[in-house]
Amino acid sequence: MEGSSSEIGWRDLSCEKWTESHVNSWLKCIGIKENYIIKMQEEDVTGPVLTTLQREFLSTTIEMKSGQIELLLNKRDELLKSKPNKLKKGSDLGEKERDIVKGKLFNPGQEPNPLSQKPCEGAEGDSSPTELDANLTSTEGSFCAFRNFDQHEENCRYIKHNVLPPETGIENMIDPCHEYKSLEIAHKLDPERLKSKVASEVLRFACACMNMRSNGTIHFGIMDKIRGKHQHGEIIGVPVRSQVDFVDALDYIERCFRGSNQQCDTRSCIRNPRFIEVLDKETSEKTWVIEYDVVPKASIVKDKLFSVGLPKFSEKDKKIKLEEIVPYQRVGANTPRIPDDDLVLFIQRLKEKDQQRKEAESSSNQTTVECEEDQKRKLSILLTCGNMHMDNSMFYIIVTNTFHTEHLSHISFLLNMNIFCVFDFDPDSKESGLCGRYKEQKAVNLHFLDDYANNDRLKHSDFVDSLQLFERPSWMFCNGRNNFPGGEKPCDEKVWIKTRKKKLIKAVSLICNDILPRQSFVVLFLLMSDIEQPLVETFHQFFAEMNGKDNFTVISESKKNYEKWTSLAQVSCDMSSLKEISIVEMPLSHVDATVQSIQLSKNQPTRTLPVSNGALCFLKSVEEAMLDSLEIISVDQCDDTNVDIMSEEEIRQIERNFYHGGKIKWINFWLSDKQKCGNIIKRDAYNETSTILDRIKQRHKAERPIESVNIYHQPGSGGSTVARQILWSWRKKVRCAVVKQSKDITTVCEHAVRLREHDERDKDNCLPVLLLLEDRNADYMHDLRRELGHVIATQKINPSVLCFILLICNRSNRPKKICTESSSQTVAVRHQLTKAEKPLFSEKLKQLDFEPNFILTFVLWNEGFNKSYIKDCVENILLKVDHSSLTTRLIRFVALLNYYVEDSYLSVSHCEASLGRATHVERDQCHAFVDQLSDEARIIFIHLNDESSTHISSIRIIHPKLAEEILTQLSAIVPQSDIAMDLITDKVLINHRFARDELLKFIRDLFIKRSKKSRGDSVDTTFSPLIEHISNEEGGVQKAVDLMKAAYLALGKDPYVAQQLARLLYTEFRFEEALKWAEEAKSLLPLDPFVLDTLGQVYKRWFYHLVDTRTPSPESDIKIISTALKGISAFRASEKSLTKEDVNCCSYYGEVDVGCRLLKFLSEVNVFSNNTGKSELMQYLLTDYIPEDVKRPWQGFHPQLKGLQKSLCNALECISEDLSYFQPDISEEDEELDARDPEQVYNPKKWLRRKSAVYAELFCIIADESDQAAERDSTDIASQAEGLSPFQRQIRTYKLGGGNFTSILSFLFDKHPQRAGKKLETIIEMYPENLTSYSLEPTELANYIVCQIALNCTLPGSSKLLSLDRLQNLSKRFITKGKNMSGPSALFLLSLLFWPESGNELSSAHAQLLLSAINALQRLFEQKSLNTRRRKLLTHFFLAKPKGLNKFVHKTAIEALVKGTPSERNLKWLGGEVWKNEEVMKLLQRVEGWTENGRLFVKGGTRDGKIRVYPRHSASLPNGNEQVTFFLGFSFDGVVACDIQVME
Repeated sequence: MEGSSSEIGWRDLSCEKWTESHVNSWLKCIGIKENYIIKMQEEDVTGPVLTTLQREFLSTTIEMKSGQIELLLNKRDELLKSKPNKLKKGSDLGEKERDIVKGKLFNPGQEPNPLSQKPCEGAEGDSSPTELDANLTSTEGSFCAFRNFDQHEENCRYIKHNVLPPETGIENMIDPCHEYKSLEIAHKLDPERLKSKVASEVLRFACACMNMRSNGTIHFGIMDKIRGKHQHGEIIGVPVRSQVDFVDALDYIERCFRGSNQQCDTRSCIRNPRFIEVLDKETSEKTWVIEYDVVPKASIVKDKLFSVGLPKFSEKDKKIKLEEIVPYQRVGANTPRIPDDDLVLFIQRLKEKDQQRKEAESSSNQTTVECEEDQKRKLSILLTCGNMHMDNSMFYIIVTNTFHTEHLSHISFLLNMNIFCVFDFDPDSKESGLCGRYKEQKAVNLHFLDDYANNDRLKHSDFVDSLQLFERPSWMFCNGRNNFPGGEKPCDEKVWIKTRKKKLIKAVSLICNDILPRQSFVVLFLLMSDIEQPLVETFHQFFAEMNGKDNFTVISESKKNYEKWTSLAQVSCDMSSLKEISIVEMPLSHVDATVQSIQLSKNQPTRTLPVSNGALCFLKSVEEAMLDSLEIISVDQCDDTNVDIMSEEEIRQIERNFYHGGKIKWINFWLSDKQKCGNIIKRDAYNETSTILDRIKQRHKAERPIESVNIYHQPGSGGSTVARQILWSWRKKVRCAVVKQSKDITTVCEHAVRLREHDERDKDNCLPVLLLLEDRNADYMHDLRRELGHVIATQKINPSVLCFILLICNRSNRPKKICTESSSQTVAVRHQLTKAEKPLFSEKLKQLDFEPNFILTFVLWNEGFNKSYIKDCVENILLKVDHSSLTTRLIRFVALLNYYVEDSYLSVSHCEASLGRATHVERDQCHAFVDQLSDEARIIFIHLNDESSTHISSIRIIHPKLAEEILTQLSAIVPQSDIAMDLITDKVLINHRFARDELLKFIRDLFIKRSKKSRGDSVDTTFSPLIEHISNEEGGVQKAVDLMKAAYLALGKDPYVAQQLARLLYTEFRFEEALKWAEEAKSLLPLDPFVLDTLGQVYKRWFYHLVDTRTPSPESDIKIISTALKGISAFRASEKSLTKEDVNCCSYYGEVDVGCRLLKFLSEVNVFSNNTGKSELMQYLLTDYIPEDVKRPWQGFHPQLKGLQKSLCNALECISEDLSYFQPDISEEDEELDARDPEQVYNPKKWLRRKSAVYAELFCIIADESDQAAERDSTDIASQAEGLSPFQRQIRTYKLGGGNFTSILSFLFDKHPQRAGKKLETIIEMYPENLTSYSLEPTELANYIVCQIALNCTLPGSSKLLSLDRLQNLSKRFITKGKNMSGPSALFLLSLLFWPESGNELSSAHAQLLLSAINALQRLFEQKSLNTRRRKLLTHFFLAKPKGLNKFVHKTAIEALVKGTPSERNLKWLGGEVWKNEEVMKLLQRVEGWTENGRLFVKGGTRDGKIRVYPRHSASLPNGNEQVTFFLGFSFDGVVACDIQVME
């Protein structure tokens, strides 16, 4: 066994000399999972490799989970720190060591020494005498207990390689002595030899036990000595061909004992063999331990000496022979014969032994009064993890099998539990079991194990949302479901192991590692029926993922079920540990009552809501769960709280947490109302808001069915508290709810309507719903208001009935300014206290019986967040801080994130990883994370548990102002750039698996998200505030660049960080580096328009810089032109991107910018800079002419330069078309990535007019026309109009502002209509007078007709106007079908011009043209909107009552009739009040139509003709087939209906 290094144990060698097999043995010893060990062996991980292993290698190459990584690295580090201490060889063992091996130093019946129960202790370098050569002890196992003596235990099992206590001698006659025989070789003997071998061992041992008058057990299949890898007492088990052989072995009693009396007595004392199954994970072969109990009753053995002749198989004679009949005795752990010399003395002492035996039996038969275990207390501790009561701070995972009918009456305790999911092995649970009974009172989502596979590879957050985890319990049918047409069917254990076990493993792993935080949940096993292997497999998987028995509870009413459970579960967890987590033989009714007594919330199947008649109605829990987009605040909110079991300290902690800076909870208000804690101050903003709500609600007739009240508050000023105070105080007057984050508008709208109408009879007489919406952007609010409004219209609710009040609570650094600019229903909340508030806060501070440091936020409030006070406060806190400590490092990280990233936090799991604290497994070692922090950290950190969305336990600094000052003071020692670099290069934090997505999002925002005034920030920034701070104040741009490069890697090569880095570099004129990073971003996202646009921006800025710093020379000119053309090519690539149609237009802006600047540059090049140069340049650009001076130098540029005019014209037209479809808006997400100039983003129409003029200016053919042409009188221009070429006319109209649809309609926004009308007349004069005989291009003709319509809106009596008939005739040239179909502006004009006037019918030709145009418009829009994010569509004109051209009214004419501030007018448009305006109603024509199969039609064209009209908002379309009226709008997406009303 010695010789090769591979055979030497890892304990005998230094780590540097370990082979792969040594490493494998060590990994098994410390508890690393088998699949990871195999992978590490494949990667040739030897000892030297082990010493250098890094976290990244384990995470990426081995794909090891963070818990196992922490274990491995900690154990490896401990191994390296310890001094190598080689063990002696087996032959050199001292006497003491030999005694330990034989068990002499063990007290019989005692548990082994705890130290000896840690066979892996050597991994930590603490050598002990029990650590033997690996050849002797390399197989590791847990210590385990014996089977109960002389008892039939049906479910008793042993675990292979576990170790029984050493063999023992006689102690007290009742406690059995033990002897082991391995049968390692003998079990292979033929039956005859095997029976003689077993009989020989059993009869010798039994003879000794009977002579010693002591109980005993002889075990076969247990190692009786150290051999090879096996330990003494190790359970190995042996195969049993026939159990009959072991039973028949006792037949030797009659042959081996002398005399019938001894034979009969021996039969009475030796029990039949017990066959105990040995469980082995590594093999499916069944092995057994065979045990014979010997019970020498005093009445049987009294005054008798037993002798036996042992059977032995003679190999020579091939038969059984009996040895000499001799008596045996038990000496220590051995069974020798009684020497002849000692026999007389032994016989003399038998009488004494008989008396001792009799007394021992008498003593053992007496009923002993044992202290019963306090099951109630144990159950409470197990379920609450040692807390005083059960609340929602812990999640519960239930694992159960079939409930019997009588059990279903006692499940109330489950209804109050915060159940995350249920692993249910009862296929009939939905029909007749636990699931069906639970669903009667609580809503659940029914799932199968397959649902947790995430086959669609959704992001973590999307996957959680898809299963609605955290919304309601996920009920998993783990073994199929009966009476369900889809999904899996039940199967037997063997099939389940083959087909479904791997699915269970994945589900358990996902829940434990990715979804629920460590130590945040308890797994409760309810063993309600016979135990099957799949239930036990679930225990094994949870036990492995949770690294031990902590946070487990097992409840079994039946002892028989429990014994079978433990016999199978002990493969993972030893018996004593299982006992610690188990409640056995406690009736479920007692469990129910016990758990309910410690639950903070009582089972409340219904809650109450106010009703319009002043009474109350019930809302069932199941019904409430269906409204999961809302957090409903009931009249009896929190009344189910069992305040009697709350201690005063708990109540104080709830109050202290709020005043320390935590978010207020409903329990705070409830405790205050019950006078269990102090009153909560009502700030002035509360009173203002309440007054506004009173005024709104008390109106006899509502001004609008949907009202809004806005609360703008500085971050940390208490705006959210004010909003919740409003809901709490109004919950009895109206129905109140908080709209949850990340819920889509359609769902919120549906749920809000259902809440309003719940248990009300009259839809016109319901209480309004007060909805709190926090930190939502304007688009969300507009869309929600619109959806609600259309439901009101569809349901024919009286428009003068108040239905909904939106309480909008948004953060802003300028709340007072917004309040001043907005409507009267806006309230501001600031850090500074008003005169009325100051005495309230001062008095409250005196009342609060807390140390000032523990209510620091309230103290700061009291001081009005005075800057100097905050500064002094932070200085005092940081005075004793050790700046080199891990805790201070953590404070720096959190301060950086909290200051720069809104709503950021660091999960407690990340904090523990950062501080190097692994999660403790033992329950008594598990401490609250905050308690482990320094005093300074505890003062400034607040511990949060997000109960609304992520459910991540986290920390943040108690107030944003404090975070700012802490960061300022700490960064005086460690600059912010270094803090950020330390954060993003900390692989422990970045790679930590739990809550990783959230942390990476915060880091991404740290480097990408810009400040925007539109979002309430103080300033607009070009880059993220951190990057701007570092660039301007911390050593310049290079530090920012280095940081961005590190962030790029930390975020997994994030292409958008590379894009922002390119932007940063080109603003610093580092174009080659910028180009490299733009190309890097492109390689990662080759079709992303933002990335491609940034590549164009690099070339654009480079081109601008080259022009600005140009030294005229042919070489520099070539470089400039080349750079410009590369930029144009990059922008065009973005335009052709297929991912986001709306972004494609963004790159047209860049193309126009570069193209116009390039034209200006070309006009300044030597060859074109003389007197005739401009004319020659135009000739070069517009014809085949090429000047000789540039023919060869520019030979690679000629095709692109000659196509410049057409590409510019096309780009301007595309921008115009986009602005004709949509309102100029941009999403917050896109805003961070958009590299365009601010004017292009926020005022694109103005930019378009300006660039159109620049384009026209550059292409004027005659140099002296450039400035004078616009100022010539119309007569001069008109006289020349007939002689103008199409191109000349296009350029002139562009210069005058008539080059495209958007620019022309922009004249309607001019505050001086006559001025706009004169300009339009001038543009019209550019066209020939007789257009009937003159052929115009479709685009030109469309622009001419739009000019006519716009002129009629500004100067209705102009002499330049044509009649409607003439415009209709001109528009007939447009094509509505086929490849040559006209563009959307032409089709739009057809829908406008040919719409029938009231009561008139169209000819069939006109009707056909109209229908064809409308259909074509809709098809074009559908194509355009395929890849377009949702944007607001523009409706340009509305149908009015007058005839002719006056039947078209532009939107500006309607807006002029709507009074109020911009925000109030906007509300009126959103709320539909515009259509109720009397002047608007007089002006516009209401059209009659009908709905049919969900579509809207109007009569039109011919007698039987009908035209389909699209509702501007689909929700406004009534259900069923109804006659309706509406206002008609004309848009680029077709003809649309507004304010649809059902006809009475």
